[in-house]
Amino acid sequence: MGFWKIFTSIFVLNLFWSKPISSNSLSSGELSEIPTSFLNYAKQPELVKWMVDVRRRIHENPELAFEEFETSKLIRNELDKLGIAYKHPIAVTGVVGMIGTGEPPFVAIRADMDALAMQESVEWDHKSKIPGKMHACGHDAHVSMLLGAAKILQDHRHELKGTVVLVFQPAEEGAGGAKKIVEDGVLDNIDAIFGLHVSIHLPIGSVASRPGALLAGSGFFEAVISGKGGHAAIPQHTIDPIVAASNVIVSLQQLVSREADPLDSQVVTVGKFQGGGAFNVIPDSVTIGGTFRAFSTESFKQLKKRIEEVIKAQAAVQRCNATVDFSPDNKIDFPVTANNKVLHKHFENVAGDMLGTDKVRDMQPLMGSEDFSFYSEVMPGCFFFVGMQNETREKLASGHSPYFTINEDVLPYGAALHASVATRYLLEFKSKSHISGRKLRDEL
Repeated sequence: MGFWKIFTSIFVLNLFWSKPISSNSLSSGELSEIPTSFLNYAKQPELVKWMVDVRRRIHENPELAFEEFETSKLIRNELDKLGIAYKHPIAVTGVVGMIGTGEPPFVAIRADMDALAMQESVEWDHKSKIPGKMHACGHDAHVSMLLGAAKILQDHRHELKGTVVLVFQPAEEGAGGAKKIVEDGVLDNIDAIFGLHVSIHLPIGSVASRPGALLAGSGFFEAVISGKGGHAAIPQHTIDPIVAASNVIVSLQQLVSREADPLDSQVVTVGKFQGGGAFNVIPDSVTIGGTFRAFSTESFKQLKKRIEEVIKAQAAVQRCNATVDFSPDNKIDFPVTANNKVLHKHFENVAGDMLGTDKVRDMQPLMGSEDFSFYSEVMPGCFFFVGMQNETREKLASGHSPYFTINEDVLPYGAALHASVATRYLLEFKSKSHISGRKLRDEL
């Protein structure tokens, strides 16, 4: 609790009062007005302009996992201007701030801030200035939204009946920055956490999520299949690892089609095959690699076990040896992202009050993964998607594409949603007891 006591002291020293907009005990009607009020606040031209400027500055200087030093500095500078106390560094480059009383309940809202190792192909005034690096997943927008929420919450901080924790997280793209944040212990006292992601599949002004399993657990594998190289014209004197690797790949596909319950969604995909460099030479070894996904912890573990068994056994059939690595390039397994049912209902209520119930959609689970799952493993969590497709304009490119762009009209929606789910949580949930008695993991 030392971290939070320091925060509380700082806030007491730096307190400046604004006119309250609510009483200590709000009616359901008054509660329902908070999201629309925050959205109108977020749409103020000066606040929108500020969020857009922040997003563009981050976009111009993309940084990869655990290298987000300038992004972290930008965030801290903006928090300083807002008078918001924070702790840094967390998980190398992360920043954790706090707004409110400094006392329970504690609710967290999170944004990821790392970029991808790819070259931007969109020509515009704020194109990435770093060759081979690009914000192609919307994390620049996520940071801008969370800062926008911080501005809203700071301006209404005396209405908060508890504490909102701002989590600016590094290394979501495969490196598991959320896991390191959890391990650092700064979120040990958090009662609930919310996170969001922009979506090109939803129209602007709409959101989507679901209770229970939302995103798959994911893992990676890389295998080296070793044989005996030689001349392609005399294969009888070789042990061909390419033939062995080919049989391995075919057999891996049968893990899902023949061993998995058809109602239990799973995926095994081989996306890497490297071996040989000449038309008439059989190489000594071949390297293959890929990813696997599942919607339950048990299915994920079983799939991982069988991948190793199949690779080694099929290689042996062809007289080859195989080694399997499940953490290539320091990648780690991501758990299933599962939404707590009580928090999901809370999100639906808040978003419905803000956008209208017809704009809150129930979505099917996706095979994509998110390291937000490391939070929802240890505390009640809710993750949701915010639409940014303007249906009167050209369709936006998908994430992880060099042509990915952000419709910046989405920024006030994300900021207001962050601020609203957190504020309403503090008003409606007095303690973790409302949700902690229920199963946190709701996999299919």
